[in-house]
Amino acid sequence: MSNELVINSTQDGCRIALLKDKNLVEFHHDHDDNQFKVGDMYLGTVKKIVQGLNAAFIDIGYEKDAFLHYLDLGPQIKSLNKYTRMAQSANDVNGNLSKFKGEPDINKLGKMGQVLTRGQQILVQVVKEPISTKGPRLSCELSIAGRYMVLVPFSDSINISKKITDGDERKRLMRLISSIKPEKFGVIVRTVAKGKDVAELDKDLRNLEETWIEGIKKLHKAKPKDKVIGEMSRASSLLRDILNESFDSVSTDDKEIYNEIKSYIQKIAPDKEKIAKLYTGKAKIFEAFGIEKQFKSLFGKTVSLPKGGYLIIEHTEALHVIDVNSGNKSNAGEDQESTALAVNIEAAREVARQLRLRDMGGIIVIDFIDMRKAENKKQLYTVMRDIMEDDRAKNTVLPITKFGLMQITRQRVRPEMNITTRENCPTCGGTGKVAATILVSDTIEKNIDYILGTQNEKGITLLVHPFLHAYFTRGIFSKRWEWYKKYHTWVKIEKDSSLSLSTYTINNKLGEEIAITA
Repeated sequence: MSNELVINSTQDGCRIALLKDKNLVEFHHDHDDNQFKVGDMYLGTVKKIVQGLNAAFIDIGYEKDAFLHYLDLGPQIKSLNKYTRMAQSANDVNGNLSKFKGEPDINKLGKMGQVLTRGQQILVQVVKEPISTKGPRLSCELSIAGRYMVLVPFSDSINISKKITDGDERKRLMRLISSIKPEKFGVIVRTVAKGKDVAELDKDLRNLEETWIEGIKKLHKAKPKDKVIGEMSRASSLLRDILNESFDSVSTDDKEIYNEIKSYIQKIAPDKEKIAKLYTGKAKIFEAFGIEKQFKSLFGKTVSLPKGGYLIIEHTEALHVIDVNSGNKSNAGEDQESTALAVNIEAAREVARQLRLRDMGGIIVIDFIDMRKAENKKQLYTVMRDIMEDDRAKNTVLPITKFGLMQITRQRVRPEMNITTRENCPTCGGTGKVAATILVSDTIEKNIDYILGTQNEKGITLLVHPFLHAYFTRGIFSKRWEWYKKYHTWVKIEKDSSLSLSTYTINNKLGEEIAITA
């Protein structure tokens, strides 16, 4: 199975697509203005303590105060607060905890007012990004994630991933980590650490310790709302979490992102440095990899299944509902029961893919096609549970109920990914009033005449629907050739299937869109 990461640079950040065997399985849009990513640490200020909720609202610079519950303070919150004050007041605090005298753990059943006071400055970490009308969710149990392990300051425990089931391997990792971990730091060993030697584990641990030390040094000059430790870019964090032997390539159309990715791979896996590739093709990178086309078929309300069935996906504020339908082409089995099982299993695989692709979280209810046999229901439950094990988000899958419903809960830490797949009618623009689409080519020609003839622009690029691209470029004496003869400059024309038939964009040689005012 091949894995590819494709990164498209945009004006407001970058779009990241994860492909498995050329099929889109994850999509992320990393916005430049998204300052509150999961993993970021901020110096916050306590704005309000709500005794009824046993929680506090913290100002970290977002338009709405972030939420911090008492249970998210962590047992070592008093030690963290003491160390934060020391780092703010003294210039020589270096992040080393070996000589730091910690405070006693707090009572699990205590009250927020016993630990925090209004106006107090506190070091917090984002565990859930702002979603809908809610601000970020915070925790004071700080952790810094690496490729093989997670570093937890003010803790001495070592925890090993439950997915590492081999007893001897667990003992080996426990023994290795005990010998190399810094004093008064806890470590969570990730599944990918299985079989790794001490040199690789030690290198990862030192990198995490260095990140902590650099953050603590910033605290001395930090002001409230300042980011102290930032999570890496979404592309790098994806690589950190999923890079393995089956990874074939990481392609991007941006030189800066390419250099960042290449240097990060050199740092964590030097032997795989060659998988980083800078895309220089003429077509847009998402067009070249067939991703733009997959968007249209995967993010709509209706999602087709390969053998004729389809899903209907509905979203509400409280939960997501998915209805499975067999369609009129599904004849996978000899009878109704076997057909229902075949369609349901196929639907289960697509549902698991859709959950990752759209990053749907919270409660998901799936209405599968009714089956009578208990063994078929059990088989479907087993298939869904096994497929969901590949999902990096925490999830729980419940068996099918009497009514044929399956319930899934999936961790939601960032807003759901949503892409508009319905286009306005190219004829009426969604107004219901008809305007002849044949006129769009005339409009483009008039604008080209104005830009090249009146403004004397050079090196422009015209982005159009593939149908219009063919109209302007086909033939020996094409429209583009006529423009070259008339204006003595070449117009670069690119296909963009994300545009409707009646829309187009004209960019200057710097890639900026030209606004037509004439």
